[in-house]
Amino acid sequence: MRVLYFTEKDSPHDRRFLTALAGTSHTVFTLRQNMAAPATPPGIVELDWPGGQPDWKAWAGWEDGKRKLQQIIEEIQPDLVHAGPVQGPALLVALAGFHPLVTMSWGFDMLNRVNRSPWMRTATAYTLAHSDVFLGDCQTVVDEALSYGFPPDRVVQFPWGVDLDLFSPQRGGAEARDLRQRLGWDDKFVILCNRTWSPIYGVDLMAQAFVQAAGKDQHLRLILAGDGRQADFIHETLAPVADKVYFPGWVAMDDLPGVYNAADLFVSPSHCDGSSVSLLEALACGLPALVSDIPSNQEWVTPGKNGALFRDGDVDNLSRALLQMAADANLEAYGECARLLAEARANWQVNFSMLLDAYQMAIG
Repeated sequence: MRVLYFTEKDSPHDRRFLTALAGTSHTVFTLRQNMAAPATPPGIVELDWPGGQPDWKAWAGWEDGKRKLQQIIEEIQPDLVHAGPVQGPALLVALAGFHPLVTMSWGFDMLNRVNRSPWMRTATAYTLAHSDVFLGDCQTVVDEALSYGFPPDRVVQFPWGVDLDLFSPQRGGAEARDLRQRLGWDDKFVILCNRTWSPIYGVDLMAQAFVQAAGKDQHLRLILAGDGRQADFIHETLAPVADKVYFPGWVAMDDLPGVYNAADLFVSPSHCDGSSVSLLEALACGLPALVSDIPSNQEWVTPGKNGALFRDGDVDNLSRALLQMAADANLEAYGECARLLAEARANWQVNFSMLLDAYQMAIG
């Protein structure tokens, strides 16, 4: 099968999909709506826009993009196009009139971007009406697609999942111990948050809540990985407790298990998410999770079983939840349940086969 994988930009998630696709018998081409310096895996054919990237800021640019995409499709003759997010690459494929189109939601497109304007809702409806299969990583996203009248029998729901060998309670143990010892945190309660520092992920909320909680429990410590456009505000907020916070920056994939296993609790304060890969990685490492009570998180975290929920956007509620989790005697049991859940539902090796099933569904 000849597959065109059309995405918005080069990201770690794109590279993971493409690496997995490179291991199949399919011939796979990749095209990015926004050109960057790609890190295309071996075995994947990287495509460029004929004559340069269109100007996506103007409708004329979308017309230009449609013509160029039609030219690319004519040249490579794919059996199907796998495209997303919904209002970006998938929309352009729909406008170009190509079938079969496998539209993959990235979570935020169906849960956040769609609500930004009437135009976004119109674009979403048009794309779904011209899609042959819809891929959603959680029930919350699938329900949004169904609300537009998308046929239930043409939906494939699969969490993207994680590498359960890489992300496990056993991986990175020495690195985790070294990190805690180096920080002098052997006897502390260590909290980890590694979401991007932008408003949608609520890391500013995490910073404010930690300041409150750390003032009441001197044993609390925070690993705040990542970076982003809220960096100045977050550093200023945490300045009063800077001696209790470690900022490792962006952590390389191979080093992530050691960071997860150095923590006692994972926190995701996101205001919008599909099945968060960070959350799945934490669960796979056997970490109890404290997450905002948005619907997609509730598909993974059950209070009293593998973690707890707090009211989305409520700093005081998150602060109290941090203190309660730090005092909870059942954290070890929560971690064991977290790992079992990841093994049952978040195995990338198993879940990837669902994507191939979707391809077969699309070509009929």
